[in-house]
Amino acid sequence: MTLFRLDASIRVDGSHSRALGDLVEHEWRQAHPGDKVVGRHLGTDPIPATAWADAVGGAYVPAEQRSQAQTDAATLAAGLVDELVAADALLFAIPLYNFGVSQHFKTYVDLVVTDPRMAAGAATAVAGKPAVLATVRGGAYGAGTPREGWDHATPWMRRILEDVWGLDLLAVEEEFALVGVNPALDEFADLAKTMRAEAAALASQHGRSLAATQKRAA
Repeated sequence: MTLFRLDASIRVDGSHSRALGDLVEHEWRQAHPGDKVVGRHLGTDPIPATAWADAVGGAYVPAEQRSQAQTDAATLAAGLVDELVAADALLFAIPLYNFGVSQHFKTYVDLVVTDPRMAAGAATAVAGKPAVLATVRGGAYGAGTPREGWDHATPWMRRILEDVWGLDLLAVEEEFALVGVNPALDEFADLAKTMRAEAAALASQHGRSLAATQKRAA
């Protein structure tokens, strides 16, 4: 069995999204000792920003007439999709940045969907695969908060992963990740501690569910 894990935080040490992903992965490894985990970290190894345009442009040109950049972009897109297709389960650990989608994850998604196997409008090559989305927000964006509706990332990510790619998705969301970092949020320390504990528990639960799904499939 293989778990594919994608991280998008610009940090490695101290990353809350990575910590949530670690909890999911831990449960997977507990249930599947010795099985393979394939990782890709977009924060430390980003997809070139020009790759999407090159892949799109190359799609309208016969293969033998493509530029080297267009050929390389198509090859990269195919390799990214191969990673998804080869895995039995998927884990995405993606933070909220500036009220929107991480640029690294957006670039990744844009390139992936240029591959015919992942195009919108038909069942993708990963449809039905079990997956977990672990996402983190620095502040609070829930109903009744001053910034309700400011999270423009999570709905989009769920739309892509669930509706476009067709994944069988579980999601865990942590808020107030900047408590302890931003002094303006110090008054929410107790609430943040509770919310982090709840998110951690849910991440572990989702990890066990992911592992159990794969045991049944096996």
